Amino acid sequence: MRGWGNGLLGVVIFSGSLPATRVAVGGFEPLFLSSARAAIAALLGAAMLLALRQPKPTREDLVPLAIVSLGVVIGFPFLTALALQHVTAAHSIVFIGLLPLATAIFGVLRGGERPKPAFWIFSILGSLSVAGFALLQDADASLEGDLLMLGAIVLCGLGYAEGATLSRRLGGWQVISWSLLLSLPAMAAVALATLPATWAGIGLPAWTGLAYVSVFSMLVGFVFWYRGLALGGIAGVGQLQLLQPFFGLALAGLLLGEPVAWTMIAATGLVVLCVAGAKKFA
Repeated sequence: MRGWGNGLLGVVIFSGSLPATRVAVGGFEPLFLSSARAAIAALLGAAMLLALRQPKPTREDLVPLAIVSLGVVIGFPFLTALALQHVTAAHSIVFIGLLPLATAIFGVLRGGERPKPAFWIFSILGSLSVAGFALLQDADASLEGDLLMLGAIVLCGLGYAEGATLSRRLGGWQVISWSLLLSLPAMAAVALATLPATWAGIGLPAWTGLAYVSVFSMLVGFVFWYRGLALGGIAGVGQLQLLQPFFGLALAGLLLGEPVAWTMIAATGLVVLCVAGAKKFA
């Protein structure tokens, strides 16, 4: 139950990531936003590591930490920021329904877990539901945006599974903090190179979005999420992500005023049913 509780809290925090990113890209370029959020979170993580006198990771931990950095620090934020220039936050959130499957696959490949065969049937049905929804969208949909979201989901699933496996040795917040610190030189350099030409036209909503994705999406959420995956199992607790589309759709509608079509709700509901079935056999 501790694993599920931590995982649920992480999902709630992550649910605000795409709406916040959607707001932030209204004032910042995607490359600056992605690098700045990682650099800010890295500085906060470094302060935590220093204040609590955490031991340095071993050489064997460096490759897994680099994979986590590639997946959740660099890949997912950058690709979603690019995708949100082409699709709405409500549309992109439905793709989060693919995350349980991606996380479970990498949980098998990287974490050594072995769900039952029925688990994969439900997971694949859920993935096909999401793919079908993307293909049946109207002219406002963007193939480029959808492909970027799919790439982001693959990298995120890899980062989740790798980080969860490593968290069993290092601890959840230590994993994300070291991963952020590992990417800090590159992210800081990119952020400095892509600084906005002027700060005058950047409104409070964009700054608020940057603050949320830097502190909560990039650091605080992972503290609970990695701990949950490590305690409760990657494939099992990973199914809690089925709740994220619901939370995200609600936030996109309430905070951004974006239309949430009945097809989005239906697709998300179908994915939830499929992943709930997968959870039983995880």
